[in-house]
Amino acid sequence: MKRFILLLLPLFWGIMNISAQDEEEPVDTAKVHLKGKVVDESQDPVALCQIRIEGQPIGTTASLNGQYSLSFSTADSVVVVYSMIGYETRKRVLKKPKGNLTLNIVMRESGKEMTEVTVAETRRQMGSMQELNKKDLKRMPSTSGNAVEELVATQAGVSTHNELSSQYNVRGGSFDENCVYINGVEVYRPMLISSGQQEGLSVINSDMVEKINFSAGGFEAKYGDKMSSVLDITYAHPERFETTVSASLLGANVYVGYGNKKFSFSNGLRYKTNQYMLGSLETKGEYKPNFLDYQAYLRWAPTKDWSFDAIVYINRNNYNFKPSDRETKFGTLEDVKSFKVYFDGKEEDQFQTLFGTIRASRRLGKSGALTLTASAFNNREKETYDIQGQYWLNETNGDEQLGVGSYMEHARNFLYSNVQAFKLDYDLKKGRHHMQTGIGWKHEKVRENSNEWEYRDSSGYNVPHTGTDLQVIYNMRAKNSINANHLELYAQDTYRKESALGILSLNYGLRLSYWGWNREWLFSPRASIGFVPASNDNFTFRLAAGLYNQRPFYKELRDTITIAGNTTVQLNKDIKSQRSFQVVAGMEYKFKIAERPFKFTTELYYKAQWKLNPYNVDNLKIVYYGNNCATGYVVGADFKLYGEFVPGTDSWISFGLMKASMNLNGQKIPQPTDQRYNINLFFSDYFPGTTRWKMNLKATIADGLPFGPPHTGLERNAFRAPAYRRFDIGMNYRLIDNEDKHLRRFRNLRNIWLGLDCFNIFGLDNVSSYYWITDISNHQYAVPNYLTGRMINARILIEL
Repeated sequence: MKRFILLLLPLFWGIMNISAQDEEEPVDTAKVHLKGKVVDESQDPVALCQIRIEGQPIGTTASLNGQYSLSFSTADSVVVVYSMIGYETRKRVLKKPKGNLTLNIVMRESGKEMTEVTVAETRRQMGSMQELNKKDLKRMPSTSGNAVEELVATQAGVSTHNELSSQYNVRGGSFDENCVYINGVEVYRPMLISSGQQEGLSVINSDMVEKINFSAGGFEAKYGDKMSSVLDITYAHPERFETTVSASLLGANVYVGYGNKKFSFSNGLRYKTNQYMLGSLETKGEYKPNFLDYQAYLRWAPTKDWSFDAIVYINRNNYNFKPSDRETKFGTLEDVKSFKVYFDGKEEDQFQTLFGTIRASRRLGKSGALTLTASAFNNREKETYDIQGQYWLNETNGDEQLGVGSYMEHARNFLYSNVQAFKLDYDLKKGRHHMQTGIGWKHEKVRENSNEWEYRDSSGYNVPHTGTDLQVIYNMRAKNSINANHLELYAQDTYRKESALGILSLNYGLRLSYWGWNREWLFSPRASIGFVPASNDNFTFRLAAGLYNQRPFYKELRDTITIAGNTTVQLNKDIKSQRSFQVVAGMEYKFKIAERPFKFTTELYYKAQWKLNPYNVDNLKIVYYGNNCATGYVVGADFKLYGEFVPGTDSWISFGLMKASMNLNGQKIPQPTDQRYNINLFFSDYFPGTTRWKMNLKATIADGLPFGPPHTGLERNAFRAPAYRRFDIGMNYRLIDNEDKHLRRFRNLRNIWLGLDCFNIFGLDNVSSYYWITDISNHQYAVPNYLTGRMINARILIEL
């Protein structure tokens, strides 16, 4: 099947290219030479403004003094597009241009979405935060339904090992080390989720997003106490009535927005079911997952000085499962083993989230602003299951039976969490300085009542076998709660200067926080510098350093104590925040190939870590030691090539090398996220001569992670899982294109897209975790739990 697909795709692609080329119209090859200057409303030059010719693979970047020049082919009508962060996108139409032309442009400041920018990431990145281009989110092949997180997972330094989940690792950090903000408010993920099958929709609604800012390290002081990354989401303010409806075999989304200069209101309703995808798993049964959420964003600006906005989010994720049977073959070509299980029982999980924010902003003069934000986040989580399995483990190349037995798993886990927060921010732009400061308070309340155990039987004997009594191989009880306050303060300044030497950007700041649970003060100075030399403004150099702390939340406090085979969970009052000193050095080089823009980026990083709280990872479940008993380090390098591999489209490939090591109990071992290499690819293409056909290819190759037997220490992680390899392809056909309103019968209709996705196109087997079989002789076998296989998904997108 793989060979057939590999042979068929190039043949199909070639036929469509030939057909499309036959339809191309001849283009006038006469050249036009255009030059000019780009300035703002104060007549100051807009350095590094992007200038491109619409419909042609031609583009350039304005110099430090705003000057630009480029050459292009003439036509009856040529559209020149000017775009820059913080300014409205400008377009000028030239009718039958000829010869040498001069065109000076005035750019107006704007905070609205710049949807006309084709190559968004070619914008200059002076600090640690990069803005990701969101224009292809709606047409990307998506398995989890969380398009923003899937886009982040393709960036340099980011990796994922589970297509059913929106969680990602950044430069050796765990899922819990990633900070996520929506409109300046930190959001949280459920804590009881243990597998991608249970995980539903994330808080971020991609239909409502205006900007996606992401940092893989070295981020500013205004962002919270996490050690790995920051994802900063800004929601859009619609300026007219707009509607988007999409549906696929995996769910449906509806977005409705309306706005004017003073008022905007947007709504998003999403439904997701991964029942279709779960049907490709080796564990067969009755899957009944359904995930539903609603989100609303309201903004009102009664005057030019006052603005108010609010977000309401309601989410309900249900996962019900009745397994029936499973058969897994694993091992080597010479030694193939077969694991067969017949199940009885069921699993019922429910995760409910309520989230709301209210924000009031007041402009102070022309360059100052004061913002007060109140937010509340509420999670109710339930994980319950009683599943019994009768299994056989055999050698397929012979008649030897390696093991036969049964097991039973039981859980009644309940968790309630509530976070209330208030924050006051002040923002001031004065001269070359952009100063920001803020103070915030959070009240955190978490209550847990959990009870889980696992029983194993091998050949009719209880495991562990004592000969005198009946024991379970694992049991755990937890009944705890916390009620704590958290105070945070930050102050930072960004200084920017343009001189004959080049452009200099310096960010420096300080973060101070206090947590009432363990009475701990955290001090976090951070600084970064960016420089664009005037001698060659294609280069950008960056350096960032600082102290970063991972403040513990509820999961990190849980300290397990085992006495006579019984495990109880207590909360460690003496737990401290994990600490790290990080240095990130980066370089960016912009160049052109065949008049198409490209950008090569590389970053080297080093993290010295102490007071680490070690943890075990099983699929998506993270279980901490509950003690600061380790030190470690992470060192690595990331490389990324971004640009128009195909004219008019954005594609990129990233490659990372990393080592994450830990010193635990005097022994040097790899950290649970020690991924030695990672490759991500996102490639866009279209058929020449038409804008109707588009293709997106998303690929990931990531090194496997260390693992060992369950309920043991990290010292026993002597094995490494196979590499995660996945290729997803999506084809999109624009059935109706009415952006210019030329179809009078469909005046309110903008676009209709039809899509066809092939997930895991090569049918590669990827491992999410392992199930361990123990026989009466105490021999253990690791049986892989494979992820989803090859799947086809059909989509439709209607934009009004």
